[in-house]
This record gives sequence, C-alpha cells and structure tokens, in this order.
Amino acid sequence: MYKNSEELAWLIRRHTVEMILLSNGSHIAGVLSEADILAVLYSDILKYDPKKPKSDERDYLVLSKGHCCAGLYAALAESGFFPVESLKQYCQDDSFLPGHSSHHLVPGVDASSGSLGHGLSYAVGIAYALKKSGLNNKVFVILGDGECDEGSVWEAVLLSSQLKLSNLFVIVDRNRMQALDFTESIIPLDDLENKFRSFRWEAATVDGHKHQSLKEGLLNLKDNDKPHCLICETTKGKGISFMENDILWHYRFPHLGGEYEKAIEELSNSCPKGLSDPYRKEK
Repeated sequence: MYKNSEELAWLIRRHTVEMILLSNGSHIAGVLSEADILAVLYSDILKYDPKKPKSDERDYLVLSKGHCCAGLYAALAESGFFPVESLKQYCQDDSFLPGHSSHHLVPGVDASSGSLGHGLSYAVGIAYALKKSGLNNKVFVILGDGECDEGSVWEAVLLSSQLKLSNLFVIVDRNRMQALDFTESIIPLDDLENKFRSFRWEAATVDGHKHQSLKEGLLNLKDNDKPHCLICETTKGKGISFMENDILWHYRFPHLGGEYEKAIEELSNSCPKGLSDPYRKEK
C-alpha cells in the first residue's frame, strides 16, 4: 500500500508501462500526464471505501478522457478496489479491465467513458441529482484539453453555472497535445482559466505535476455558488524523457529490446525511497 501521493504517482506510471506493454496498447503518454492528478485525488482528496465501491457516501470521479483509463485502473488497484495482480489483464480478451473505462465491469469506476465530450455532461447529472437530494458528495471530472474542442463540453459548462453546481469539480489535464498534433495547432484553446471564469465558474491554474499545488488548488476551490475548474499544466509523457512532448506516444507502446528497458531504467531512477518495484522479481 502506498504511503503518500508521490508513491502512488510512481506506481501508476510503473504499472502503466507494464500494462500497455502486455496489451500492445496505446495512450501511454496521456496516462503519464494525468498520473499525478490521479495520485493526489486518491491519496488526499476523494472520499471512498474500496470495500464498498458504491457507497452512498462516496465522492464520484468521472474520467472523461477514458482512453487513458490504464492510470485509473492502477490507482484503483493500489487503493484496494481489486488485486494489483489483475492489472496484467488490462485490455486482454475477456478481461474485466477494457481499454476504455467501464462502470459495468470495474469496481470503483463511476462512469463508462472514452467517447470524448460526454463525461462532463454525465457528471452534471450526478452533481445535480446529489444537490437536489440534499447530499454533500462531490463530483470530480478529469477532462483532456483536446476534449475541450467538443461543443458538448461547453453546453455542460453553461448548464453547470446556471444550476450553481458547487459540488462539481472539473480538472483539465492541460498537456497541450491531442491525437497527432498540438492543441493550439488544431483548435486554439487560448486562456482556459479565463474562459471558464467567463462562463461563471470559479477557476485556477496550477502545475499539474506538483502535488502540493494540486492538493491546495483543489482544496481552495470553495465558492458555494459556482462549479469549480482547476487547469493543470502538464507534460504529455511525464516521467519518461523520450516520451515527453513527443506526439507519437499518443498511440505507440514501448517495445522490448530498447524502449521498454529505457523506460524502466528511468522510472527506477525516480522511484521514491523505500518503495519497491512490484515487477522487479519477475524481470
């Protein structure tokens, strides 16, 4: 069991490399950019009980960028929702861990996602239902910045402020890349923080890889009449130098015979003191 968010973030990155290698999958760079966000949420922010994944007292998390669910699965496994050993089944035939997150199959997943632009609308429904019921649960949504090209995102943003969903927290993984180009080359997003503010949201921007900044940023969003947005400036591929800011790693996986070994070497060098590599005995 991890002791803090830094350990969890490292474990998410380590598991992700292994999961995507075994599945010949993709989206590794997008998982690496969100790893610190997920780690802080599960270590310090979210209210949950892994023994009761559907507890009425839990906070909700919608990973709208559902193609990057390998990181979410790693966070859930390390937080006790299902055995860590099960992560090897990621994206395999007949696995309960599909390549896009599924609330039908995976303990702890609150929304099936991956069809971009839908997650926030789904979360708005949850947040509104909770508020109408007089409940204090919070709803968190992780959006990709490329996903913010979708008109459905801004329809949900407009409705959220009209309904004064102060229990809704959007976290934007602002890694500035999508598909096969930079976001600003496809559709410029300009100043996202002020854009959310203009839609009557409370908004702030932080370094998405500094855990204290992430924690403080989420805890400081307190306006009781507005929904909240935290823009997290991140690096796609963070933690593995040859993947950082390289658009090709949106789809590629690290091959054996060079790339995989280099990735593991770099992660080993950044492993928190006292934390062991869960795969070391197997290699």
